Amino acid sequence: MNKVFTWMAWIGVPLSVIGSVFHWSALLMFVIYCLTIIALASYMGCATESLAIVAGPRVGGLLNATFGNAVELIISIFALKAGLVEVVLASLTGSVLGNLLLVAGLSFFVGGLKYKRQEFNVYDARHNAGLLTFAILVAFVIPEVFTMDMSDQDKLALSVGISIIMIILYLAALYFRLVTHRGVYQQKSEIIEKHEKPEWTKGKSILILALATIAVAYISERLVHTFETVAESFGWSELFIGIIIVAIVGNAAEHASAVIMAYKNKMNVAVEIAVGSTLQIAMFVAPVLVLVSLLFPEKMPLVFSLPELIAMVVSVLLTIVLSNDGDTNWFEGATLLAAYTIMGIGFYLL
Repeated sequence: MNKVFTWMAWIGVPLSVIGSVFHWSALLMFVIYCLTIIALASYMGCATESLAIVAGPRVGGLLNATFGNAVELIISIFALKAGLVEVVLASLTGSVLGNLLLVAGLSFFVGGLKYKRQEFNVYDARHNAGLLTFAILVAFVIPEVFTMDMSDQDKLALSVGISIIMIILYLAALYFRLVTHRGVYQQKSEIIEKHEKPEWTKGKSILILALATIAVAYISERLVHTFETVAESFGWSELFIGIIIVAIVGNAAEHASAVIMAYKNKMNVAVEIAVGSTLQIAMFVAPVLVLVSLLFPEKMPLVFSLPELIAMVVSVLLTIVLSNDGDTNWFEGATLLAAYTIMGIGFYLL
């Protein structure tokens, strides 16, 4: 399978460049871009696995989430510059739903088919539950409630204030887990994983992650330009594209990595990628985009539509209920996937 992905990457990247230069069919380029991103994601998965063995599952998952979300951040900045605020908000919603329901669901389901029961760090699960509650139920719901009768200027001022607080708390959370309490809540399974030999060295893994991210960012930015044609061909709405398509493609790297880790029974890394990426999107990427939007004519307040907000809140509550015990199986994965499918149908029909 690795050889297949290698050929897909080596063929797909040049084709992506050539096709964009010679303006090939948008539908054809859409397929080429998606397949190439999937191939590059496999490289990022191998690099993340090596880093997770060297530096531990927390750092490995954090690096994968960071490199994966860098793609979404780049795409969103281009969209903000073009004044597509609603698409950016929809893609952020899609990232939260995709990571919590699709990625975690696939990880639990695929890993559960191979192993009847999979465990991950219960302390991390409870820590993440608290942060998810704050990021979605507090920081996203508060602007929705308080801005109902506010002027646009006041909405933006509240959003900027909340964004700064979220970024500070996210950085504090990283410092808590990686510095002051590193190893304090470590489980035996994590210690065993440290004795494994990584496939690639630390330097090679970081280099490949960086190069793959650059390539994915280049291809993803061009993929966005094919969405309008693809939407017209398949009858997709702008909201559906933002929540489902942009979110899945923009986060393809960590999607694949998490499922691969779960299949290898490395659930600490898989959960760190899925939930860690959600926290990074909600507590860092979204606030940064609010602040970056101040540089453009079209500002972006941190106010989501009611369907988007309800979908995110339900996703958080369902994820916390299923994962708070540090134990999972294929049925729990199927439950998360079912929830994602229901929401996908709902957004498609809106």
